[in-house]
Amino acid sequence: MIPKSPYNLLQEIYYPDPWKIMVCCMFLNQTTRKQVDKIRDEFFEMCPTPQKAISADREVMATLLKPLGFQNRRTNNIKKMSQEFLDKQWNHVSELQGIGQYAQDSYNIFILGDLTVQPNDKILNKYMEWRLEHEKREQK
Repeated sequence: MIPKSPYNLLQEIYYPDPWKIMVCCMFLNQTTRKQVDKIRDEFFEMCPTPQKAISADREVMATLLKPLGFQNRRTNNIKKMSQEFLDKQWNHVSELQGIGQYAQDSYNIFILGDLTVQPNDKILNKYMEWRLEHEKREQK
């Protein structure tokens, strides 16, 4: 179990589901949390699992993702990543379609529990500072 930070990151909300965390990271690519929050509940109602994302109607998914921009690319990447998530013999999430550095760092921190990660993302950095301080307090 991970402690809840004051940042209320999507990674914390969807922990411990690595697939949902990766989808959220894909949502956040080139857009804002505010935009993502407008569509994420509806997306996860439509696609609560990778299997549902794979079988979801492409046009319906793209329409839902339109407010984030790049809806066709996002749709294709989410569908392909979901298929690979289930079927590919992957060793690290970085091997999956559409997974960039932010998602890799998020996976390492939230799923693998690697607190040595030094992310480039401003909010992930703040989270890591908070988390390391929290861990220090817990050890006392």
